[in-house]
Amino acid sequence: MPTGSVEIVAVGTELLLGQLVDTNTPFIAQRLAESGIDVYATRAVGDNRERIAAAIREALARAAGVITTGGLGPTVDDLTKEAVCDALDLDTQLYAPALERMEAMFAALRRPMRPNNRKQAELPRGSRPLSNPNGTAPGFIAFARDGGFVVSMPGVPREMKPMLVEQVVPFLRERFGTGEAIYTRVLHTIGIGESEIDHRIGDLFACSENPKIAVLAHDFRADVKIMAKSSSAESAEAAIAPLQQAIEERLAGYVFGRDAETPASAVHSQLQARGWRLAVAESFTGGRLAAALTGVAGSSQSFTGAVVAYDDSVKIGQLGVNAGSIGDFGAVSEEVALEMARGVRDALGAQIALATTGIAGPGGATPGKPVGLAWIALVDALGRQRASRFELSGERETIARRATTIALGMLWRHLAH
Repeated sequence: MPTGSVEIVAVGTELLLGQLVDTNTPFIAQRLAESGIDVYATRAVGDNRERIAAAIREALARAAGVITTGGLGPTVDDLTKEAVCDALDLDTQLYAPALERMEAMFAALRRPMRPNNRKQAELPRGSRPLSNPNGTAPGFIAFARDGGFVVSMPGVPREMKPMLVEQVVPFLRERFGTGEAIYTRVLHTIGIGESEIDHRIGDLFACSENPKIAVLAHDFRADVKIMAKSSSAESAEAAIAPLQQAIEERLAGYVFGRDAETPASAVHSQLQARGWRLAVAESFTGGRLAAALTGVAGSSQSFTGAVVAYDDSVKIGQLGVNAGSIGDFGAVSEEVALEMARGVRDALGAQIALATTGIAGPGGATPGKPVGLAWIALVDALGRQRASRFELSGERETIARRATTIALGMLWRHLAH
């Protein structure tokens, strides 16, 4: 049995049908990794008592413990607790504090508590209850006779996350005697491909075991993760710092931020350093740029506003785009993109402006202008202007999302360099 490892089992038929995206498993895995606890494997299983029990038995044959999420509610298809009892050969017992809390909650809401709610307070015999101040279902840690264990938590993220961080992770660290944790530094890049990053820092992968390096690609940007396993944040930082410096030197001009920084927050940092304000004109990105920019705290210091000029009449009437430019070159063109940028900068009194126009599809393509064609332009108070043409692949939403990332990256590079 691997020492100090666990398996994660997400329970719910909706996961198997693709009706719900499992965000619990990555969250759990990340928190465990940060605590130096190895995850042996992950899987999803439907709301079937026999299959859940089988998944738990199989996991316990490989790992020291199992963590489950979901299936602790009051309905007939909430079967995780029963499956845990089957897998560990346990019966249930009433956990009175949970029952009392549920009764008080329903009384405060002036709603009757149905008999099926009572089953949520019945836990595997001998288990350790996990309190749930954000919902009705308590979690629990059940113990096998051979020393294995099963942690079961609700599937609702707002109930599961605090339970994991405040109760489960401390239990696991004590259980496994984990003295080390994994500390991570993330370097965010934009405007450089994953293969080029690999080419520039490939030799560092081979000679870096602790810290380790990983590259994760996103739509038109990539993250370089540096992970150090250490007994303290200070010693981890000392190990990470020289490797981080080497990577940033090799990727100079492409690293826009670290850790929690985003393309939008990096843009705001550059704008605020210059005392500039930004205006945006959007066509096919449909407000996504404005949403990204206003999602940053303090963005009012450097963002004046946006005009979503989807229809040509708005481009002409609100942004001052020349109707002749649209007639001669089309709405998706270098000329119109630049006129949109100049128009929104003047209209909103900004020092710099960004504009997007394109064909997100699935219709709208013309000869010479395919779906995915985009023009992104910027103009600034120093008289500098730039327009770039891109041909993007993917579905409608993917194209618009990628264009948003490219536009923010283009603006950041203009400001930074």
